[in-house]
Amino acid sequence: MPLDHAAPAGRTIDLAVVRRQAADPGRRVGTLFVNPGGPGGPGTVQVPQNYDSFPKEVRERFDIVSWDPRGIGNSTAVNCFDTAEEAQAWAARPPGGFPVGAQERKAWTDAYADLGRLCEKRDPDLLRHVSTADTARDLDLLRRSVGEPRLNYLGVSYGTILGATYANLFPGNVRAMVLDSNIDPQAWTNGTSRGEPRTTTFLRMGSDRTAAATLDRFLTLCGSAPATRCAFSAGSPQATREKFDRLMQQLREHPVGPWTYARTVADTVQGLYLVGGWPALAGRLQELSQGRAPKPAVYPPPPPVAEPNPYLGDEQAAAVWCSDSPNPRDPAVYQGLEEDSARRAGDAGRFWTWAAETCATWPARSAAGYGGPWDRPTARPVLVIGTRYDPSTPYAGAEAMARELADARLLTNDGYGHTALFNNASSCISAYESRYLVDGTLPPPGTVCRPDRVPFA
Repeated sequence: MPLDHAAPAGRTIDLAVVRRQAADPGRRVGTLFVNPGGPGGPGTVQVPQNYDSFPKEVRERFDIVSWDPRGIGNSTAVNCFDTAEEAQAWAARPPGGFPVGAQERKAWTDAYADLGRLCEKRDPDLLRHVSTADTARDLDLLRRSVGEPRLNYLGVSYGTILGATYANLFPGNVRAMVLDSNIDPQAWTNGTSRGEPRTTTFLRMGSDRTAAATLDRFLTLCGSAPATRCAFSAGSPQATREKFDRLMQQLREHPVGPWTYARTVADTVQGLYLVGGWPALAGRLQELSQGRAPKPAVYPPPPPVAEPNPYLGDEQAAAVWCSDSPNPRDPAVYQGLEEDSARRAGDAGRFWTWAAETCATWPARSAAGYGGPWDRPTARPVLVIGTRYDPSTPYAGAEAMARELADARLLTNDGYGHTALFNNASSCISAYESRYLVDGTLPPPGTVCRPDRVPFA
């Protein structure tokens, strides 16, 4: 691909691409391009490893293609260090989870300021050309390269902004587009405001509020179950919530080995992403409540892929996020934003506030970004999926995406976790998604799907 799509004769970059051919080639519909989110998700690793999460009919009838977006993973990647040892040394500098106290705040902000300086020295031109719009233009060339007259696309999480950007840059090229766990486009761009943003992308999105609501639901379902089904249960929802609050206070004063308050909050929020991991999260919280450091989780090995361990340093997600989406540029304002968020969203608000501080000192802005409009009429309608209890992208983001796009239908997943796809929890969602991708049939307006199983039931 050209580094700069406006100068196609200039420097080029490489994209790593994978394809799994349709399992039933005699009934093949076409090619489905998939972005697994992030930003920074390496599609060449995550999509093959999660292949079984795709609805059976989709696997049978589509070649499934994914790629590492520019700047990421096995593609021409943003890498701000000369050696793996240097990268590891930097990664040890920011406090785990988020900073607590003045000393940790300084360590955090200094580390990310140094990261930005290192990145600017290494490859400043690449930093200005890893925007979502750059990747959308790559995607259109990938579509052409496999001979598809129009695009079939499935994007989750950050992949929804990529999809919405593509739909508005190339509206006539959309055959089918599924956007699952959506970012509100106005939150991403900070609306029409051109001044210094007053808050961060995640807080505009409402990630703090939705994480708090999902955590509350986790504790409610756990407390409604016996300890044999949820290890952290205290016998009732209210008692279990109180047990969690006591644990957070205890960890503030007395960490359990490496398990600080901040590390535990981060582990809890991230542990809510996949519902299949909720029992293990409950087990870790129970160990901590008894003063024991949880043992490292043991997972079955993922399916083998050709290049399983690309470099995925923090700077890759930052390069996309910070060049595209406005965030406050003064590190000093993040403490106040944290306290505001904590008042409305509790512990999760602290985590989500500091998750964006990387951008305060990031050195580059996109040379060719896209900030709207979002309502250009597409050749075919878009299917938008939103999950009620999502710890990262709130259901309100899906409602906003469905409003912003010119022609979209909202499908509600009245369930849990981040993305319906990777939680693979609702045969109802899978059926509607398959029908739409295969023949364009949309679910009826107002359709609500429920999970096949309720956690801890």
